[in-house]
Amino acid sequence: MNAHLVWDWNGTLFNDIEAVVGATNASFAELGLPPVTAERYRELYCVPVPRFYQRLLGRLPSEEEWAVMDANFERHYLRLAERCSLAEGAAELLASRHASGLSQSLCSLATPQQLMPFVAAHGITGRFQRIDGRSGAASEGKSAQMARHVAALEGLDGRPVVVIGDALDDAAAAAHVGAFAVLYTGGSHSRATLETAGVPVADSLTEAVALAERIAA
Repeated sequence: MNAHLVWDWNGTLFNDIEAVVGATNASFAELGLPPVTAERYRELYCVPVPRFYQRLLGRLPSEEEWAVMDANFERHYLRLAERCSLAEGAAELLASRHASGLSQSLCSLATPQQLMPFVAAHGITGRFQRIDGRSGAASEGKSAQMARHVAALEGLDGRPVVVIGDALDDAAAAAHVGAFAVLYTGGSHSRATLETAGVPVADSLTEAVALAERIAA
């Protein structure tokens, strides 16, 4: 395979959906808001995140509420994510590609403070040509982040790029930079939602890589 893979982190390589839903509910509880089930979360999730909260609450949170929600979410998430592991097969896939000299990178909307310690803790930092956490505003979305990430990659030499992620925003970000996309059902969206993106959908990361190889050939 000659393509460069751009991996998403949360919900893709990192199996943290339970921590994400738990942190969301913990932050909601501090504001007296009702909890959300994992099924409803995956049904309604979208970015920018304030729009997701609008879907959950029936209204946009105020600036003050958003600031509190964001801070509370990060605090609870960092605690809960310590119990989470890499997605099934992730470590082996990353190691195999790295050993074969195939290029891959990591582009995430998590802040560097959230992202880098967890990547390092799971021993996979050296598997990537480049790792980028969020460098813009939390409400900015993945497309702008992906454009910065791809522009900073070296040695692509016109090779195809395939983004592997778990959200509609990953497919939109791939299209924004002229890349292919494969979406994975293990994270923030249901399969039915992912299929609306019009790109291949995989139920495992092994399948996602196989699909990436196929569409980039």
